[in-house]
Amino acid sequence: MVIDDDRLVVTSLKTILEADAEIQVVGTGTSGRQAIELYHKTKPDVLLMDIRMEGMTGIKAAEKILAADPEAKILFLTTFSDDDYIVSALRLGAKGYLLKQNYESIIPSLKAVQMGLRVFGDQIITKMPLALGTDKTSTVEYDLNEKELAIITQVANGLSNKEIAQALYLSEGTVRNYISVILEKLQLRDRTQLAIFYYKNLKHA
Repeated sequence: MVIDDDRLVVTSLKTILEADAEIQVVGTGTSGRQAIELYHKTKPDVLLMDIRMEGMTGIKAAEKILAADPEAKILFLTTFSDDDYIVSALRLGAKGYLLKQNYESIIPSLKAVQMGLRVFGDQIITKMPLALGTDKTSTVEYDLNEKELAIITQVANGLSNKEIAQALYLSEGTVRNYISVILEKLQLRDRTQLAIFYYKNLKHA
């Protein structure tokens, strides 16, 4: 299902998505209220929704949809990489956050979300420490860059190298290399120790 307050964007997205034989657009709308109404009628596998809309934001609509259906898979597509929006979207339980200019990543992102993964555009990954409740001083203290922190977070969430690669648009080999470097940097033995390290040192209660 596609929701955006710009009708031209909705039409364009519908055309782009339905060019893929595996995707069917079961509903479209132009407001947060329509998103709620249509979601309950159509029960889509994934809801692709804008954030800034008049009357009711996509964040508010997502909050109401997830309250009624905690299993809802919502992927935000917006022109804004605003910190507050990212924080709100991720803490709410959204499955991803993409910028509209990354058109080529929309279809693979939808498929990844449908499979149960979380996806983020590159511009969003650089803002993830704030969105995930981690402390900038901790990342500096442990000499971790933004991409390394994103990978550690996904490991702590129980994702495999393949799932991390899909979520962060990296190759599996690159993910393996990152994890090896991270383990050496933090003087840890394996992924389990890395996950424990994350919850003890990087993630706030």
